[in-house]
Amino acid sequence: MSERRVRKMLRRMESGEPVRVTCAMPTTTKLARFAAMAQEFGYQYADVRQGGGPKGDQYLVVIVPDPGPAARERAARNRARYPRAAHGGELPRLAPEAVELLKARITFDISTMYTDRQMILLAGVAAVPPALPLGLLLGSGATAVVLTVVFWAAVMALVPGGLAVRRRYRTRYAALLRAAGFTPVTDPAGRVRYVPPGGRLPGHGGPPAG
Repeated sequence: MSERRVRKMLRRMESGEPVRVTCAMPTTTKLARFAAMAQEFGYQYADVRQGGGPKGDQYLVVIVPDPGPAARERAARNRARYPRAAHGGELPRLAPEAVELLKARITFDISTMYTDRQMILLAGVAAVPPALPLGLLLGSGATAVVLTVVFWAAVMALVPGGLAVRRRYRTRYAALLRAAGFTPVTDPAGRVRYVPPGGRLPGHGGPPAG
């Protein structure tokens, strides 16, 4: 986790507005660490979206102010203990369990970002650019068309395996979150999300957890 980007995030948080965070070659662990650091200063994880990176094809985490009294108390304590955290000073140490729970939430949210049908359609569109050059490189005319279709079909044959992996991730992290006391709720877009007991979907005005 780049300290420079962490400090930039903390400075942006001083506005009290929602903040989007990404990093070079982001992984769910890196994104979870950013969200965990934000929690130390009064923010909370809200969602994960695409739109990060130079091409807009990487994941980014959305964090929003946490109005809860515990969050406000924690933020006040850390601002007093680490007054220059946003400007080169010492940063709080992150609790590994907090990072792991945020990683579980982020990974689960990524796995429910698209339905299986949407994933198949996206894969079908994404398979065209690599298949077409290969077809043109190895053939011409009708042969190129046939080869392009063959390459496209070969890529699409991998999709069921990818969907199965995605479902395993979803099941695994849902079980981890439930074991930690998180509760499933449905957001306005119809996605299942996990929130702490008694909590709400931050930034969505969603229903309270059961």
